[in-house]
Amino acid sequence: MNCEYFGKCGSCVLYDKSYEEQLNFKLQREKNRFSDFTTMDFDIIKSEKEAFRNRAEFRIWWEKDENGNEILSYAMNDFEKNILKIDSCQIVSSQIQEIMPKLLNLLMEDLILSYKLFAVEFLGSTINDMLVTLIYHKKLDEEWNELAKQIEKKLNIKVMGRSRKQKIALSSDSINETLSINNQNFKFAYQEGGFTQPNTNVNIQMIEWVLNNIKNSTADLCELYCGGGNFTIPLSTKFNKVLATEISKTSIKSALKNCELNNVNKIQFIRMSAEEFVQGLQEVREFNRLKDVNLKNYTFDTIFMDPPRSGLDDTTRALAKDFEQIIYISCNPETLHRDLKELTSTHEIVRFALFDQFAYTNHIESGVILKKII
Repeated sequence: MNCEYFGKCGSCVLYDKSYEEQLNFKLQREKNRFSDFTTMDFDIIKSEKEAFRNRAEFRIWWEKDENGNEILSYAMNDFEKNILKIDSCQIVSSQIQEIMPKLLNLLMEDLILSYKLFAVEFLGSTINDMLVTLIYHKKLDEEWNELAKQIEKKLNIKVMGRSRKQKIALSSDSINETLSINNQNFKFAYQEGGFTQPNTNVNIQMIEWVLNNIKNSTADLCELYCGGGNFTIPLSTKFNKVLATEISKTSIKSALKNCELNNVNKIQFIRMSAEEFVQGLQEVREFNRLKDVNLKNYTFDTIFMDPPRSGLDDTTRALAKDFEQIIYISCNPETLHRDLKELTSTHEIVRFALFDQFAYTNHIESGVILKKII
């Protein structure tokens, strides 16, 4: 990829390397980091080299031309954290790339749409469903609603408006997605404001990597940090039952909807933090949210965890060590390394993968499967 903003836009920090060079740089860095745990070859899940992001956010920058007319531009931060105006972005999906200039032109046609517009968020899917959220520093009224509906029709997209204490969904606050995972289609509804994996192709391969490296089980799966069921629903095909926890109300709502879309009825979701769930499972505390859940009906042999960047807390790390199999997806190799110091006292690493969700950045995600040492 040869982007005109390489070396200027602060988003792509590895602009001076080819894709293979930057991937090798990250691979060698992580091999060195985890060399005290394993010397096995890592499985490498590559990204597309361009047009790989189905989720993106851009600042909106205002300025006047020589005639005093207000001009809008998309903007990012440069390497000095200053505003850099951009006309395009080659890492976002072709669908987003196509919509970006058309949307900007329509926004500039009416001051009601453009005035105090602060940012634009794009959320797309592989089946060409697109949700665009316009974020303002002003109150949105009925006149804005009518003009925004016209944008929906002209661009065949869904539009939402956000400002302080306001959230206006004109036609919908979610998009539809279909993921082909090991030749089986899974349907998902991604809600605005909920977490979604930005790199769809890598996301599919992440799920397939987990599925292809574990065996079918007659026991049950315990999942922590389940989000909207991105891993939960495909993984349910490998287990008898699934008990999944998530703290976000938005994500739990999405997860329940996604189960309906896929006719899956073997998953029970609980809105709890991982730490609270551990306390409930170990009967340290009683929770009203567990009153309809009979934890004794579950026979777990596997725990799946996809925590935030902070990694696992002490109680969750201790709980994980009780399971025969641990599947750990990490967005932060530093906290993963910390957690593995404890987990490898009872378990051995049998597979290790790197997922290049964010090409041209220093960031890389990891997947580790551990089995209990007999």
